[in-house]
Amino acid sequence: MKWGLVKTIIFITIFAFIIQLTFPSLPFAENEDRKQVVENEEQESVGKPDQITITYNDWYQSSVRYAADYLDQTKIPRQVKGLYVTGSTAGIETKFQHLVQLLNETELNSLVIDVKEDSGYVTYQSNVPLVNEVRSDRKTFIKDIDDLLRLAKENNIYTIARIVTFKDPFFAGAKPEYAIQRKTGGVWRDKYGVSWVDHYRKEVWDYNIAIAKEAAEKGFKEIQFDYVRFPANSKKVDREATFNNPENLAKSEVIAAFLAYAKEQLKDYPVYISADVFGLTTTTVDDMGIGQQWELITATVDYISPMMYPSHYANQSYGIPIPDANPYATIKNGLEDAIEKNNKVREQGQNVAIIRPWYQDFTASWVKGHIKYGPKEVLDQIRAGNELGIDQYLIWNAGNVYSEGAWMNQSR
Repeated sequence: MKWGLVKTIIFITIFAFIIQLTFPSLPFAENEDRKQVVENEEQESVGKPDQITITYNDWYQSSVRYAADYLDQTKIPRQVKGLYVTGSTAGIETKFQHLVQLLNETELNSLVIDVKEDSGYVTYQSNVPLVNEVRSDRKTFIKDIDDLLRLAKENNIYTIARIVTFKDPFFAGAKPEYAIQRKTGGVWRDKYGVSWVDHYRKEVWDYNIAIAKEAAEKGFKEIQFDYVRFPANSKKVDREATFNNPENLAKSEVIAAFLAYAKEQLKDYPVYISADVFGLTTTTVDDMGIGQQWELITATVDYISPMMYPSHYANQSYGIPIPDANPYATIKNGLEDAIEKNNKVREQGQNVAIIRPWYQDFTASWVKGHIKYGPKEVLDQIRAGNELGIDQYLIWNAGNVYSEGAWMNQSR
């Protein structure tokens, strides 16, 4: 063997040894083994990306080991600390950039973005055939949702697609045959004049799930179904309205059935499924006449988000004279009941959803005895959850004007 070739081999060996010492977390053999494992997983999991799961730390700390194209097909759990964002806010570049900056400077890491909002409008230009047929994307709050999601991804923001489901006056107007009907004939409307779609219509289910699938394809990491309930004032609704319910399912059964169906339909997409529920579902023993039975929903979805705004609790709830004026105690009592309910469901051998509550960041001026909400009141709610081991949360302000001081002095 020529001496020049020997020197080359020695040099390559020494160089490889130095690299391995310098980057001990990325040994060559391990990378090759992992590459083969990933290839095997991909072959075995064609159409089943939800079977591939890594931790958030894996994803965040090792960009070399986990390539971007692999991550796009992976469900990545997050310890979510997020804010609600309307389509209008998301569509205004300066406002959205401000939220991105806030997340970059604080512990906040997630955004719940309207994909289908309260009036039934889809907030971006959609390719879903039925959306195009009824033109529910005609307003286009978000001009370029792909660019928005790219920006979120570049800033390590976990994006949740909010889909308002059964309160849908637009779709009910465009397809009145799918709306809740009056017993006396015609489309039923609530006391505000808003029409809802029929919870028992599979066409309604598939319409919302088609939008959810498109959101998943665009890169959202979670689908959050809101208004997965029947209209309030149930006794009046039951007197006036009729539903397409040949199987005679109870309200709570059809809500759970929809969420189970949605999860099954979305199983081939790398997204988690979550549901928003009334705050009182953590405590009440029934479905409150709106179909939200905690025990059925928590056993169906990945995350359950009770809307625990203190302003929405009646005076003397949990023995608290004015819940809005005592956010810490209100949240603490409600979450204790939620944990107890989850434990009972788990004891019955069923899986339960992770509890991720909504907290209040607005002043409820209509409540007698209300207090002004700011950083302290927001932090009181977060502290109540943390003390119970619930360290995920979402913050609601309909105008997206948040008490930034609650987070600005904390390290991420």
